Amino acid sequence: MSTPANLEPTLPTRRTTEPSAKATPATGPKRILVLGATSGIAEACIRLWAERGDSLYLVARNADKLAAVAADARTRGAGYVNFAVADLDKAASHPEMLAHAINSLAGLDIAYLALGVLGEQPRAERNFDEAATILHTNFVAPVSLLTWLSNYCAQRHSGTLAVLSSVAGDRGRKSNYIYGSSKAGLSAFLAGLRNRIDREGVKVITIKPGPVKTAMTQSMKGSEKFADVDKVAATIVKAIDKGQDELYVPGIWRIIMGVIKIIPERIFKKLNL
Repeated sequence: MSTPANLEPTLPTRRTTEPSAKATPATGPKRILVLGATSGIAEACIRLWAERGDSLYLVARNADKLAAVAADARTRGAGYVNFAVADLDKAASHPEMLAHAINSLAGLDIAYLALGVLGEQPRAERNFDEAATILHTNFVAPVSLLTWLSNYCAQRHSGTLAVLSSVAGDRGRKSNYIYGSSKAGLSAFLAGLRNRIDREGVKVITIKPGPVKTAMTQSMKGSEKFADVDKVAATIVKAIDKGQDELYVPGIWRIIMGVIKIIPERIFKKLNL
């Protein structure tokens, strides 16, 4: 497989503060790129990776929050931490940003994509611009990032691409079908990508959380009953280490969504879900 020249990062001049450019042992510290690093689930995963000494490059749009997450990772013992403030909705900036991130890490073992927005379903039902924003952030932007990253990893026959999708993508429901459709598209894209590059030695992991207690969901009805973010993160980190293809977290959601998917449409359309 050939990779276009503009996708090819140039390895940096080594500095004493950089992680090793040598291949990372399977059981040793990992070089991890986190895109959407200030999301609640991403932050919890970053804490775990930092505590085991992994090298981290963090990307998000909120400068103050991103700097705080990076500082916390250093305090917890990360082997290396760098970050960049970027609007990941801007696909044209992805190649340069990703190349710089991988140069900074001196390689890549794991790319973790956690960008996404819930959006406002009632507004999106009436206003296409709102719907388009949700679809772009949750589907178009990740596809842009993954296209670059998959070519980079496939050329090297190594790497893991771990991506947050959602159980909401398993079946459209009137309460969140625009968000759900963006995640359905992402899950389908990941399944096809996995089918294409698994044989190249690259792992693609689709992560489907149910409702998780984070800042993004705190205003939702019943949020006090949502899954604990630290427990969810621990499950995600373990699944990435194992190279699991698909993860429902908490695991009960595989059963719940399995039931929801088999409800006949003539019945389903009358339900308030």
